[in-house]
Order: sequence, then structure tokens, then C-alpha cells
Amino acid sequence: MNAVAAPNSMRIGRSALYIAGSALLFLTQGLGLNLASANLAQVQGSLSATSVEAAWLAAAYMAPNVSLSAALVKIRAQYGLRRFAEIGIVGFVIASLMNVFVSDLHSAIVVRFISGIAAAPMSSLGFLYMLEAFPPARKLTVGLALALTCTTLAAPITRLISPRLIEIGQWHGLYTLEMALALIALPVIYLLPLTPVPHAKVIQRTDILSYLLLAVGFGCVAVVLVMGRLYWWFEAPWLGILLALSVVTLTAVVLIELNREQPLIDIRWLASREIVHFAAVLLIFRLVASEQSAIATNFYQLLGLQYDQLATLYWIILAASLGGGLLCAALMKPGHADVIHVFALGMLAGGAYMDSHATSLTRPEQMYVSQALVAAGTALFLPPAMARGFTAALAKGPSYILSFIVVFLFTQSIGGLMGSAAFGTFVTLREKFHANILAEQMVLTNPLVAQRIGQLSGAYAKAIGDRALLNGEGVALLGQTITREANILAYNDAFLLAAIIALFALAVLLIQIAVKRLAGRDPDAVPAAIS
Repeated sequence: MNAVAAPNSMRIGRSALYIAGSALLFLTQGLGLNLASANLAQVQGSLSATSVEAAWLAAAYMAPNVSLSAALVKIRAQYGLRRFAEIGIVGFVIASLMNVFVSDLHSAIVVRFISGIAAAPMSSLGFLYMLEAFPPARKLTVGLALALTCTTLAAPITRLISPRLIEIGQWHGLYTLEMALALIALPVIYLLPLTPVPHAKVIQRTDILSYLLLAVGFGCVAVVLVMGRLYWWFEAPWLGILLALSVVTLTAVVLIELNREQPLIDIRWLASREIVHFAAVLLIFRLVASEQSAIATNFYQLLGLQYDQLATLYWIILAASLGGGLLCAALMKPGHADVIHVFALGMLAGGAYMDSHATSLTRPEQMYVSQALVAAGTALFLPPAMARGFTAALAKGPSYILSFIVVFLFTQSIGGLMGSAAFGTFVTLREKFHANILAEQMVLTNPLVAQRIGQLSGAYAKAIGDRALLNGEGVALLGQTITREANILAYNDAFLLAAIIALFALAVLLIQIAVKRLAGRDPDAVPAAIS
């Protein structure tokens, strides 16, 4: 009995080490991604940059990062997991150390670009280490669910730890933590080896050309999506040039790959109805999931809430994400995907709708439940969808794995940027609409408006004796109030739009389930790419 118990305990201990290693790698990569983007307003002073200039830090990181996973699949296959892991972590450590030498915006942009390249292997290693912890039967269920859950934890953790790091040393304080985590992860990679896989010479010369074109195309799209709303879409000619370049390069990729016997990416499979359906649903999910990062976070900034005031909310989001991921891991069984997706979309729709009733008096306490629902729904939705798509790719053959990775990469990386850009643009347009409506009602002949101006200007009565100047101050303060209320109404519209999109996706899913049941088909069969 003891002889049997010892190997079991050793296997459990080994699995726990690999799970901890995976969580460390995901946290290291996730903090590197989020620390700058979540604290642009705080670090732009130390970098002598405006808010728009500071946004280039996010663009520089995402430009190379969004496409590198496509290249890493073949690199792993040709050179082996061990060498891939060792070189990947050393590259990330070097990129982290370079943050010490950042002194201005230009050096920060260069380092962020290099960090975007170095961070791509980290997310792949996080997935591999999590899957290593489980037997084959549970890799695409429990393992995949826990890996994707880890990807959601870095964002709330970043918000919780950022205030203290900024107090320590602004930019250098933020990235000293990333450097420390990278140095901790370095021995983990060497002490916990991954199961080796057979090497094969899979990289061809044409693959290099196809990837470079893909990287330029995706990189241009990423820069446009990050910066387009800030420079405004139709006012900066270089945005159009980047979009045109992306169309040319991505079209070239399609033409090259269609005429290859062993393509890097199987375009015909990607254009099939099932995969197009799969990509469309994941894009819709990313759009709705952006409610938390693209709408709610900016709404808190509008209200002037500081991280210390939001700490409890982010703890709740962190707990809800972890709880949703663990629940998904427990439910990840054949036939359960549609049920999980119904619950996830219902939670996303409910949380977004609850947030759509915010006012200038709304505080984090009023958003605890809604944001917990959104966080849990996000953690629930993605693992079943990815497992089903991955199974569909495996059914076609190992060569289709890279094509699936490209689809998943596009929907998650580019899709997340699309969600932020779309909601940010929507809020801007709706703010102008509401501001015009409110301004039309603010006429001085209205006794309520005159009374409000008098109340607002009263604070300056002891300092300004001129009645006309005093009245002007009241009008200016009323204008600021109108702008704030118009922004709040615009964010409410964005929350409501996210809820409507989630409800629409839920309705389509329920109709699809009903049709399949009436037809006597299994909704979770492998050929079906997505719910």
C-alpha cells in the first residue's frame, strides 16, 4: 500500500510543481503586458510624454507580439521544446533587464517593442507547462481550462499591485517586479523540463517569407487599432497607409499559401464554414469580454477613482475569474460545452446590463456583483470553445494545429484590440451626441439653469467681485458638469451595447442548440467548430 501511495504522491507533487511553474510564467508574461498599459497616466510624466505619445508603448508591444505565436509553433517542432524553453526565458530575462536603462519615451518604446517579441514564447510555455501537469485524457479539459484561467489573472493583479510599485519608482518600480519574476522563472525552466517531442525539419524558406508578411500585416493592424481612436480614424493619413499596407501583405500571404503543397497556414481550411463560424464567435466573445477592460476601467478613471478605492473591486474580479476557471475545469466534459456557453453568455449579458445604469454617484460597491459576473463569464466561455476548435484541428491532422493557432491568435489578440477600439470610438461618438442634447437644454432663461449657475459660481463669490466674471465662472463649471454627465451617459450606452451583443449571441446559440436537437445531432460533435 505504501509503495503505491508513494508514486501517487510523487505524481501529485510533480503536477503541482508544473501548475505553479505555469502560473508563474503566465503571471510574468501578463504583468509585462499590463503594467505599462494600465499605468500610462501615471508613468507618462516620468517619460516626459503626453497621453497620446504614451499610448505608443502599448502599440509598440502589440505590433510584434500578435503574430509571433504562429512562428513559434514550427520553431518548437524543429528545434525541440527544451531548447525553445531555454532560449525563450533567457530572451525574456534580457528584455526585462533592459527596462533598467529606460530614461525617456523613445527608449521606452524600443524596449517595449523588444519585450513584445520576448514575451511571445512565455505564453506558449505557460500553456505547455500547464498541459504537462495532466495526463492525456485531461489535457484538453482541466489543463486547458486552468491555463486559460491563468491568462485572465494578470489584469486584476496588475491593478492591485501598481500603486505600490509606482510609489517605489514610477516606470523602473513597475518593471523591477517583472525583472524579478523573470529571474525566478529562469531556474524553473531549467529544473522542470518539458517532455521532449521528436524533432522534424518543418521550416521551409517560403515559411520565412510568409511569416514576415503575416507579421507586417498583423503588426500594422495592431498599431492602427491601438492608435486610431487617439489620432482619430479619418484625420491621420498614416493610419490609412498602415491599413493599406496590411491589406497588401496579408493578401500576399493568402496568395503564397494557396499555391504551396505544404503551406504554413491552410487558407482553404480557414475559409471553411466551420472555421469562419468559430472565428466569428470568438471575435464576438472578445468584443463582449472587452466590457471589463475597455469600458469599466475607463469609466472608473472618468469618475476620478484611484486604485486604492478600487482595490476591493479588483480582489472580487480576481476571485470571480479564478472561481469561473475552476468551475469550468470541473464541468469540462463531453456534451457540456453548450451548457457552459449558455451560462457564460448569460452572466456576461447580465453583468453588462447592470452596469448600464451607472450615474456620477456610482461607486465600486455598486459594481461588485456585475463585474464579478463579467469576470466569471469570461473565464467560463473560452476553454470549451478552444477545446472544441483544437479537437477539430487535431481531427484533420497535426499540420492543421498551426492554422488553428493563427485563428485563435487573431481572435484573441487582434480581437481584443478591436473590442477596445470599437467601444472607445463608440463612447466618443455617443459623448458628442449626449453633450449636444444636454447643451440644447441649458438656456439661461430657464430658472433652474440660472439657479444652478448661481450655485456653482458661489464658491468664487468671495474671490471675484465682478458679477459678469463670476457668472462666467458658473457657466464654465456648468459646461464641465455637462461634459461629465454626457460621458457617463455614453459609457452607459456602451455597457448596454455589450449586453445586447451578448444577448444576441445567446439567442443564436439557443436557436442552434434547438435545431441540432431537433435534427438528432450531437451539438458537441467534433465537426462542429463552435457553439
